[in-house]
Amino acid sequence: MSVDISDADRELYARELRAFLPARIFDAHIHLFDRACLVPGYQFPPRNCFSKFGGAFTLEQYLAGMAAMLPEQECHFNSFGLPSYDADLDASAAYSGRISDNRGRFAMALVCPSDTAAAVRRRVLENRLIGYKPYLDFVKGKSRNDVTIHDMLPTAQMAVAEELGLAIMLHIPRAERLADPVNQAQLVELCRRYPAVRIIVAHIGRAYYLDAVKGLLDGIAACPNAYVDTAMVNHEGVLEYTFRHFPRDRILFGSDAPIAFLRGKSVEINRQYAYLMAEAYDIGTSIYDARGAVSFTTFYNEQLRGMRLASERAGLTRAEIEDVFFNNASRLFRVAAARYGTE
Repeated sequence: MSVDISDADRELYARELRAFLPARIFDAHIHLFDRACLVPGYQFPPRNCFSKFGGAFTLEQYLAGMAAMLPEQECHFNSFGLPSYDADLDASAAYSGRISDNRGRFAMALVCPSDTAAAVRRRVLENRLIGYKPYLDFVKGKSRNDVTIHDMLPTAQMAVAEELGLAIMLHIPRAERLADPVNQAQLVELCRRYPAVRIIVAHIGRAYYLDAVKGLLDGIAACPNAYVDTAMVNHEGVLEYTFRHFPRDRILFGSDAPIAFLRGKSVEINRQYAYLMAEAYDIGTSIYDARGAVSFTTFYNEQLRGMRLASERAGLTRAEIEDVFFNNASRLFRVAAARYGTE
């Protein structure tokens, strides 16, 4: 199933986004996989968002969606599979490798803490991947709020990443996110201990409301190998704060597609956030508008709107906007791919 783009979405693009967006977009954070990447026989529940897309989200679906949504932009990306025990991690890495070219399309492996260093090395190098993505759900024996970054990234795996100069896409754990002192300490520790590794803190550290980011970027901002991506962040205050308090040459645009292709908007409510949804899919703190009281566009468009407003308020130059949307990610991933002879 393809991404559904409405006339209202096309009008929004023409009215609000066409003049703002650069000619090239680099999305640093998307999930791409086919059915062969899942364990045999697995079927997504009806309310899982991947059910909307036929139980997979392939390169062809992504390209068709982007051609409809951003018809005048050239789109580059970094992808990885579904971070779940319902995925076959070797098959996912193979698929990611097949759809990447290490010029405009890059990809990462998924890794579990139980994977040996040799398995991680093989998964990355055999498929010509530029790094890997751990995930808190892969940590066994702990509740989600007790998982630490060190649990997700064992020392042996980090040694491989340091040796090979890989990039790591890190969705940080724990309920307090960036405000958690364990997360703060371990993020800085990893960046300093492994200077050749580019650590991308996904979702601006899962900062979907303003207090989740205020005063909390200084530690990683001081680490030259720490980056943030903007995936699923549409809060213009969070984005403005990030533009003002984090090095602009280390901010990467990311969407979290295909979740970003659902219809909804993340809103701050009493130092919390909720995903207001036009569709009855379960994604985190989703609240479904069953009465159809609101007309929604996609999360993707809301992210772009938020970035436009935030960049205006923070005074980004045109060159800085092009860096955030394209150049920063392109430079980072091309360096990581240099061993494959694509430079």
